[in-house]
Amino acid sequence: MCHPEDFSAADLSRIIEMAWEDRTPFEAIETLYGLNEPRLRQLMRRTLPKSAFKRWRARVQGRLTKHLQLRHPDINRAYCPSQYKG
Repeated sequence: MCHPEDFSAADLSRIIEMAWEDRTPFEAIETLYGLNEPRLRQLMRRTLPKSAFKRWRARVQGRLTKHLQLRHPDINRAYCPSQYKG
């Protein structure tokens, strides 16, 4: 079982942010936080409102960029080059 209380508020916020990002693969979240895709789904279900969880599931289901093995080999970054310009 995976509970939101298992993570600090900052970590939980970052996990949710990474889960919503199109280019962040599930494997990256697993590497950083130890949450595989089923456990991440469980955490998101417990953390997000029901409607937000449904939108998230619809968004990531079948999205090739969320799975490293399904990605095109030319995609080797997790974010858009202009995303973090400050």
